[in-house]
Amino acid sequence: MTFSFGKTFSACVLAATLSVLASSQVLAQSASVFGTWLTEKGDARINVTKCGAGICGKIAWLRDPIDAQTGKPQVDDKNPNPSLASRPLIGVNLFNNMRATGTDSWAGSIYNADDGQYYASKVTLQGPLALHVEGCVGALCGGETWTRVP
Repeated sequence: MTFSFGKTFSACVLAATLSVLASSQVLAQSASVFGTWLTEKGDARINVTKCGAGICGKIAWLRDPIDAQTGKPQVDDKNPNPSLASRPLIGVNLFNNMRATGTDSWAGSIYNADDGQYYASKVTLQGPLALHVEGCVGALCGGETWTRVP
């Protein structure tokens, strides 16, 4: 039996290289804003996707999808536009004109289904598992941190 150090060494280097490339691919994907996020209160999941030159954030799931008063799916009943007030909340895009302002940050406006209003907004990725979402009215701002859904 002959042992070839060159072939074995080359195979090990190739395996190690492929392993590093695969793990960096996973890290790159997990540090992306794209994916599904659970709101801080845990009452909704938002699916963030590429949307033209920016990002969209659509409601994908509600903890309470059925309105207790009507027995029907929750609708956007706080929306001041009568033609939108009867649309189902699941599928509503919360982000409007959300454009990149840096490597891991975006700015635009966010729709608040609790009052049917849009607010100036910033979204910042804080590592692979946290997304900080902030809305502002003038100088008064409030925010919450969403967590990635596996």
